[in-house]
Amino acid sequence: MRLEVDITGKTFRSAAGGTHEVLAPVKFALQSGEVGVLIGPSGCGKSTMLRIILGLDHDFAGRVARPPEARVGMVFQEPRLLPWRSVEQNVRLAAPEVTEAKLSELFRILELDAHRSHFPGELSLGLARRVALARAFAVEPDLLVLDEPLASLDDALAGRLRDEIATLVASRPVMTLLVTHSLDDAIRLGDRLFFLSPRPARILAEVPIGIPREARGEAEIAAIKAELARDVS
Repeated sequence: MRLEVDITGKTFRSAAGGTHEVLAPVKFALQSGEVGVLIGPSGCGKSTMLRIILGLDHDFAGRVARPPEARVGMVFQEPRLLPWRSVEQNVRLAAPEVTEAKLSELFRILELDAHRSHFPGELSLGLARRVALARAFAVEPDLLVLDEPLASLDDALAGRLRDEIATLVASRPVMTLLVTHSLDDAIRLGDRLFFLSPRPARILAEVPIGIPREARGEAEIAAIKAELARDVS
């Protein structure tokens, strides 16, 4: 299972008839079990790139190759839950074939056991983000795309949710593409970091992290940060 991204350009046409370049050439690939992280400034074109990778935008130059049978799980910046459906119903709608055992395990990992019958309006943002993660993992994705899943959360809650994401990603071989502004999250979760330029986005640096995710303690993370500060401008 492999994702290959080779976008040679993407432009938008304005109402006045002018064109605006959103993406410069961007090329990378992900293997099954690998976590790639896109790090770039706001407005550089990350969300446009994700739409292209997910097959939601076909108006671009280049190619994106995903295995045709690949199941895709997506976690957006906003949880995007159906407000008239319960937590369990929101997850089952996305994954109608999920077993009770699988669902119970997901809810246990994400600390959602007590909220199965609650509705989105009764949930905090952190809980709603957990439901969105449960929904994405319930489909047993081959490709998981996470668009800033920890944004707007306080440090303690973001840290807990980051650990839960790490547990889920480690539970099965899945290609994961994470978008984040947080270097700390990128180092803790990623296998390869892609640093993007301001718009139009291009890859300024691709940095592999050789230490396995499960072996990265605070000392290792601090050393990686120091190396990035020295080597990535």
